[in-house]
Amino acid sequence: MRRVSKIVAAGIATAALTCSLTACGESSTESGGQNKGVGLAFDVGGRDDHSFNEAAARGVDKAEKDFGVKSKMMTAKNGETEADREQRLSSLAEAGFNPVIGVGFNYGKSVNKVAKDFPKTTFGVVDSPAEAKNVYGMVFAENEASYLAGVAAALKSKTHKVGFIGGVNNALIQKFQAGFEQGVHDTDSKAKVTSEYLYANDDKGFNDPAAAKGKAKGMLDSGIDVIYTAAGQSGNGSIETVAGKKGTWAIGVDSDQYLQPGLAKYKSSILTSVMKNVDVAVYDLVKSVKDKKPLTGTKSYTLKDDGVRLSTSGGFIDDIQGKIDAAKKKIASGQVKVKETPAK
Repeated sequence: MRRVSKIVAAGIATAALTCSLTACGESSTESGGQNKGVGLAFDVGGRDDHSFNEAAARGVDKAEKDFGVKSKMMTAKNGETEADREQRLSSLAEAGFNPVIGVGFNYGKSVNKVAKDFPKTTFGVVDSPAEAKNVYGMVFAENEASYLAGVAAALKSKTHKVGFIGGVNNALIQKFQAGFEQGVHDTDSKAKVTSEYLYANDDKGFNDPAAAKGKAKGMLDSGIDVIYTAAGQSGNGSIETVAGKKGTWAIGVDSDQYLQPGLAKYKSSILTSVMKNVDVAVYDLVKSVKDKKPLTGTKSYTLKDDGVRLSTSGGFIDDIQGKIDAAKKKIASGQVKVKETPAK
């Protein structure tokens, strides 16, 4: 996938020849023009979800600052079809953006399909593996960082009752649940974990803060005093509800939610956040394209290489950091294997 910026055509500069060279992979973009920059296709919730999409946007923001690249950002709506996602990705590639990145597992099929139609454009997809040769798949060990969140929840709970709220009951969010439950049980055998989902298979689960509020209230009313929510923008509702009850903790996800301006008034209730370094992965891909050495294939960002981690903002887990570090060491060394699917 080398990109050649200058074509020497032995003095023959007809439109037909230019077109044929473009088709042969000699131009810097699909349209044969200058690379327009980064095309970023968000999942539902958009850039300002204080979570997953925002993490991807931070990676592009850093690339804009460091390299001067431009970007175009587009957002999915609730209830979209594969055709909707394919059209969004195709429009970015046709316009000359490179790389084109789909944020979220929902883009897995569409990115790998559309990429085949634009062989000279590098595509990226977060939370899905690469299948086409010009795709970079960025996957994360969410279960490993969630295990550490489970350790923290078990050590901080006074009632020995903790909760997990997932946005949509799919394989990806089950990784968060599985790791969290295992971390809790390995730390406190007496603890009870209640795990519930907002929706069975509707993407609205990542964009429905009101539903998360209701779910969190029910958990708090039952004596649960630590709630971990993996539900994109919906999690904002859960955090707000937890913040309204003294002596309870919320655990954030994807970004360091203690530092999110939109959640500032609730930050004293955010114990920690399970962070996926989506910003680092996206930045790495943008840089590779700029350097004309585009990344392809699938990379797993794990706890061992700091691809996922727990945030420490606020200092609320400082008193248990030693136990969290010990658990991290066991995972990194392979002594503890963290499940990817919840126990039945």
